[in-house]
Amino acid sequence: MRYAIYFAPPSDDRLSQTASRWLGRDAFTGGALDCPENPALGREDQMVLTAEPRRYGFHGTLKAPFELTPQRSEADLIAAFDEFAAEIEPFEVPSIALHQIGPFFALVSAKACPELQHLAEQAVRRFEPFRAALSEADLARRNPERLTQRQREYLAAWGYPYVFDEFQFHLTLTGPVPEEMHRPMRKALETVFAEFIGKRLAVSTIALFAEERRGAPFTVHSLLPLGGASERKIA
Repeated sequence: MRYAIYFAPPSDDRLSQTASRWLGRDAFTGGALDCPENPALGREDQMVLTAEPRRYGFHGTLKAPFELTPQRSEADLIAAFDEFAAEIEPFEVPSIALHQIGPFFALVSAKACPELQHLAEQAVRRFEPFRAALSEADLARRNPERLTQRQREYLAAWGYPYVFDEFQFHLTLTGPVPEEMHRPMRKALETVFAEFIGKRLAVSTIALFAEERRGAPFTVHSLLPLGGASERKIA
């Protein structure tokens, strides 16, 4: 079983619902959803090109998926997660933008956001004691030969190459998109997410996701409001 610390809006948030329909799956319930019709992109292409993020659910990575070290239990992780959420004050990203990161598309902060950077750094550090060491197979899946020296060092030390100064917050919307599909994909995404692009993003919740077995879909184990000692919501 693996866990991950992600940013995710509440299940009833409009962005969350729009993104879940786009991906074709609700990570809160685990249920499949009908993708919206989009004239810029056929339904079959959309299903194929969103297959990878569909398994993970709509989220922004803070602490990448990890197995628990034998010295820690799920109860220990949940308790630490409760404490962590209570210590972080909610904030807003001033503006989000649709951006292409390599071959895939995502919603990102339009400008550098120190609060987001701080949240991610704290998540990486706080939950590192819970992470079991990566196996050789896990390391190989990251294609270390394609990483920079700094990224390889982070992968070895923290289990993920894109942390600290290599971190870029992103809400993934596609898997790898072939070059000939870039234009129709961008057009489709601009249509679907028009009401959110260029607008503020409230970062007021944090989620613990779980993967019951390797390759299974990730689901929301629990969602917590940031700040204070509010009662924990169980998905």
